[in-house]
Amino acid sequence: MLTLHQFSPVALLRLPLNGLATRGGIAVFPTGMKLPVLISILSTTLLMSCENSKKKPVNPPTRNPVQAPATPAKEETGDVAFQSFISRLRTAVSTHDLPTLASMMPSDFGHRWDAAPEGESPFDYWDKNNLWGELGIVLNSKWTPHDGFMVAPPKMIEDPNYPGYRAGVAMQDGSWKFAYFVPPPPPE
Repeated sequence: MLTLHQFSPVALLRLPLNGLATRGGIAVFPTGMKLPVLISILSTTLLMSCENSKKKPVNPPTRNPVQAPATPAKEETGDVAFQSFISRLRTAVSTHDLPTLASMMPSDFGHRWDAAPEGESPFDYWDKNNLWGELGIVLNSKWTPHDGFMVAPPKMIEDPNYPGYRAGVAMQDGSWKFAYFVPPPPPE
């Protein structure tokens, strides 16, 4: 009886195979079958003896959110955390989920250029001025870096006299925050 370490292509050919004739302890294959079987056995043996050829993936260096720069150095639209934040923000706006929105906004959220009346929240302002639809449109536009924020729409950067609403998000204390949603600045 052969042990596991004694298996070799020649030893495998000497094993009695069910239904095949043997001559002198060596399996006799029908004409033309010996070479393909031998090639299969040899290739299997060679492949099994090779080291695993899978290369370990190189992990990109992780960004420490605490040390993130105040100004994004490049467009962050490919950043998974940014995309996730914008997706959650869009969902919260479309469903008017005020608790989720409030958790995504800093305490000094900008929603108007003048001083807000006592006790007015951004949500009150948006309700009073019917701005939820406009907010949804702005949040669904493209985002681009500008002055330490990711802003939408990009037209506001291209055109200093852009007449529409604009939104900005910024990295604060290691996480994204919805920093402002304001109309165009008042004329000076």
